[in-house]
Amino acid sequence: MAVVIANMIGTGVFTSLGFQLADIQSGFVLIMLWVVGGFTAICGALTYAELGAALPRSGGEYNFLSRIYHPCAGFVSGWVSATIGFAAPTALAAITFGTYLASVFPSLSPTWLACGLVVILTTVHTSSRRNSGALQRLFTALKILLILAFCLLCWVFVDQPQDVSFLPVSGDTALLTSSAFAISLIYVNYAYSGWNAATYLTSELERPQQNLSKVLILGTAIVLVCYVLLNFTFLYVAPMEAMVGKLEIGYIAAQHVLGDSGAAVMGIMLALLLVSTVSAMILAGPRVLQVIGQDFPAFHMLARTNAHDVPHVAITAQSLLSLVFILSASFESILVFAGFTLGINTFVTVFGTFVLRRTQPDLERPYRTPFYPLPPIIFLGFTGWTLSYILLNRPVEGLLGLGIIFSGALFYAGTIWFGKVRTSAN
Repeated sequence: MAVVIANMIGTGVFTSLGFQLADIQSGFVLIMLWVVGGFTAICGALTYAELGAALPRSGGEYNFLSRIYHPCAGFVSGWVSATIGFAAPTALAAITFGTYLASVFPSLSPTWLACGLVVILTTVHTSSRRNSGALQRLFTALKILLILAFCLLCWVFVDQPQDVSFLPVSGDTALLTSSAFAISLIYVNYAYSGWNAATYLTSELERPQQNLSKVLILGTAIVLVCYVLLNFTFLYVAPMEAMVGKLEIGYIAAQHVLGDSGAAVMGIMLALLLVSTVSAMILAGPRVLQVIGQDFPAFHMLARTNAHDVPHVAITAQSLLSLVFILSASFESILVFAGFTLGINTFVTVFGTFVLRRTQPDLERPYRTPFYPLPPIIFLGFTGWTLSYILLNRPVEGLLGLGIIFSGALFYAGTIWFGKVRTSAN
């Protein structure tokens, strides 16, 4: 559950509002974005819980799609998870960490702070499971406490709350069905990405067929509450015009309530909060690479583990890719690009529930999605709506995402060819 919560609460909730305010100025609609996004994520978690219990193995979508569709689908999904699903969000969270610290200490470089954080956490997570797990639990607990403390301080010390209505007003209905709402859901869905993180560690859970559903659903529900509280707080204490287009939303909100000195303290606290996000992604993501290395001889190096059974090669490989993202791409383009590609990944996986029930009706299912088929249908509806708008309004990022998927298929074909050539040579 610590991995799920830490994967989800990170970059998105502390940066998304600035992009959303460019097109939406309604308090009610902005809060509804986070409620709709959370409800969609819970529907996805309910569906993944069934898949994880029926197909218990680490690897997340790689495991599910290989078993439901074809090994090629699983490989492409694993390729997406490895290149975009974890490396890109790790970079975004690290960049946000650097941005918050640099807002307090302007002489420091956000880029090099981000790189330093990735390197330090990679060193810890490639040491031993004990060190890795202890670090993750500590910073996840600290994260939740800091969020609650931040909200409480803002509510108590704000002199003049903003004149924002959190109840529906005239024009809100049209906004809820507009392209602006759909595009803003890109950022929200990205902020909720990570609700499926526990499925990457299924083999390392105690009694996964019984516990996975609890971890996914409860972890996602906790995050939904935190997200609504945080965005209510941002809008309650800081003027909208001060946050439009800005990344360091938490720092700006704290500055309006506590002044420059208080904001500096909160900026450091919020930067520390992001450590667990980067840590969780460096912890969970490489398990996909490890499983690919186990299944495909061409990538056998990725399956190597150290004396503590930690996949140190896979962890190092993912972290190196994260460093490339940090040093080479803009924040918003990474966010939209990653959000679109991950959306396709989860869309196809959730649809796989229908396929699996049809093709393997007798498969043992220790957990079944409640109210089936409503949760998967709701998830597919909202996710499909968002993906369509990205292709229409941000075609460059959308086409890049499709390009990553296509490149994964090419790598799969090359891997199969390499295996056949090696077998013939032997």
